[in-house]
Amino acid sequence: MEISPTYVKKMECLNCKEKFTTTKIRSRFVRVTKHESDFKPIYADSSVNPILYNVAVCPKCGFAFTDEFSSYFAPSVKEEIAQKITSLWSGRSFGDERTIDEAIEAYKLAYVSASVKREKSLTMAGIMLRIAWLYDDKEDIESSKRFRTVSRNLYTEAYTSEDHAGTQMSETRVLYLMAELSYQIGDMDEAIRNFSRVIESQRTSTDPHIIEMAKERWQEIREQREKNAHS
Repeated sequence: MEISPTYVKKMECLNCKEKFTTTKIRSRFVRVTKHESDFKPIYADSSVNPILYNVAVCPKCGFAFTDEFSSYFAPSVKEEIAQKITSLWSGRSFGDERTIDEAIEAYKLAYVSASVKREKSLTMAGIMLRIAWLYDDKEDIESSKRFRTVSRNLYTEAYTSEDHAGTQMSETRVLYLMAELSYQIGDMDEAIRNFSRVIESQRTSTDPHIIEMAKERWQEIREQREKNAHS
């Protein structure tokens, strides 16, 4: 019997505790051939893409969440979710295999849920970056730039409020993403400022690989600027 790359996982909604199922990809089928400069994984088989299934969407209340969401709900947040999300919810299921468009929709629902629940800026930045990656796959350059801009701004907020403390994201990595996303959306002054901050942190950083990536990009920008100055 041939094993399918996808399997069905039982979930419980963080908000309403409804039990439902969602599709996931078996890790043994996932082969990453490389990572882009903003850490986007490129998979050997593009039809086996776990990014499509990061978000679970509750079919009952419409609350959408990822593994990064905290289980804590501040007082009155559940009422807000009922008002701003559940009251507009049509009871759709996102439990089956997903197209890129369905995955984008699931992430947008997760972003709305994260905003209402007041999740960390870091969590919201990650959601927006993944939407940008999915728009890359659709070759929708304009949308991907729009979501990268929002992601960059949220990473900046996360850095300022030290949201990354106690998460798997190091300060160097957050700074690097602020720089790299600024570069990708054409905000060169911000890119230069943050790449140099990444490079300055090399004595204290535990991410030598990221420091190297920042140095390469910094060099690239300098060469580009010199070329433009001479042309």
